[in-house]
Amino acid sequence: MRVVVIGGTGHIGSSLTPMLVKSGHDVTCVSRGLKQPYTDGPAWQQVKHVVLDRSAEEEAGRFGEHIAALSAEAVVDLTCYTPESSAQLVEALRGRIDHLLHCGTIWVHGHSVEVPTTETAVREPFGDYGKRKAAIERSLLDAAANDGLPVTVLHPGHLVGAGWNPINPQGNFNPDVFSSILHGNEITLPNIGMETVHHVHVEDVAQAFVRAIECRSAAIGESFHVVSAAALTLRGYAERTFNYFGQPARIRFMPFDEWRETVTEKDARSTWDHIAHSPNCSIAKACERLGYAPRYSSLEAVQESVAWLRQAGTVK
Repeated sequence: MRVVVIGGTGHIGSSLTPMLVKSGHDVTCVSRGLKQPYTDGPAWQQVKHVVLDRSAEEEAGRFGEHIAALSAEAVVDLTCYTPESSAQLVEALRGRIDHLLHCGTIWVHGHSVEVPTTETAVREPFGDYGKRKAAIERSLLDAAANDGLPVTVLHPGHLVGAGWNPINPQGNFNPDVFSSILHGNEITLPNIGMETVHHVHVEDVAQAFVRAIECRSAAIGESFHVVSAAALTLRGYAERTFNYFGQPARIRFMPFDEWRETVTEKDARSTWDHIAHSPNCSIAKACERLGYAPRYSSLEAVQESVAWLRQAGTVK
């Protein structure tokens, strides 16, 4: 199949693009051309590259037409963050492709009610990002139901992979937390550490997109969670990370308003965003309908990423 990947050198695209090639697809990677992919390998030699600045082309009203002109059968959109951006692409592709796949987020759910959260749960997003992504999903699935748009929405969790910092046991991106644990130093957690985070390795996200493309009839008109098999509590995450480094767990708990005074404002905001959501999502639907089978548990994904951070000298 002829597949266009918008954002094909980013976090997810760096795994997805070569995976599609290895699966036998004819792949075109669309990016701004500003950076190299996170992964390397011979598959990239078979990828066609198209350089487009999405923001500039959308402002000129041309981005959707540029993508449509590539004559793909399937388009994977990994860089759509506003309803207006989605609408422009859909208008240009309507009736001209067999499958549009949009990358959403598990934050479309907002607060969890019943866990693990399923795709049928009521959408009550909060925060600008979650609200925008929920609006995009609603528009795409409405178009699938009412106008026959061949679309699938995949909702990843917290991305993990070599090349960037994973969410740490405090619920933010500061790699110094891993350094402290490595040396057996005490770390503090907000509240009692029972809030959750739900990681997913980028290779597993890539796997889900490939399966959705190859299971088109089961995927069209549907949304799917794409996360590891189980979420982690911050406390359990911290304890297992101390254990991974061969250190006894040294954890102190503090009410969030006190805890936030011990970290930077940036880290406090990030932690609050994650613990306020506390995602814990089911993958049963993706497993049953698409054959999704995550290779990595949350801990395995993080441990691989932390090993890369140690090699890079970020975790010392």
